[in-house]
Amino acid sequence: MVTWFERKFDYSATQNLMPSIIERLDGTPVRVRQKMERIDPSIITLQLNGKWSILEQIGHLGDLEPLWLGRLDDILNSENIMRAADLENSLTNVANHNSRSWQDLLERFESLRNITVQRLQNLKEEDAFRTSLHPRLKTPMRTQDLFTFVAEHDDHHLATMTALANKFQ
Repeated sequence: MVTWFERKFDYSATQNLMPSIIERLDGTPVRVRQKMERIDPSIITLQLNGKWSILEQIGHLGDLEPLWLGRLDDILNSENIMRAADLENSLTNVANHNSRSWQDLLERFESLRNITVQRLQNLKEEDAFRTSLHPRLKTPMRTQDLFTFVAEHDDHHLATMTALANKFQ
């Protein structure tokens, strides 16, 4: 599987894709719940090669939600460059997500994601096309591009959870 930082993204769509993107984002907590209901609870804290466990993957999704909202604010406030992410993922690395239940982590993520979805649903159509520079990728991103990026990030972590479950089960 391609690592997140090696991924390439194409933001050439000229149509307003926000309704579909919002549906994807809104569905991520549901997909996490369905996935977790099928995974053996005895493996959800196991790590492979020092990488995050399944629980840490869920916790990370919640950890990043404030960044996505902040970047939305940056775009809507016409900031030239979006705020930078902590590329070391310090918050996730020190959060001790393995000490919490997956239900608690999912509830936290779902609560935060609901705020994001609500904000996106309230945007005007022209807001989907407002732009700011992504600090790591050094490319302009429209609101819809940013949240396509977020949906891809969600899917990346869901796929990682699946890979871990398949490895350990």
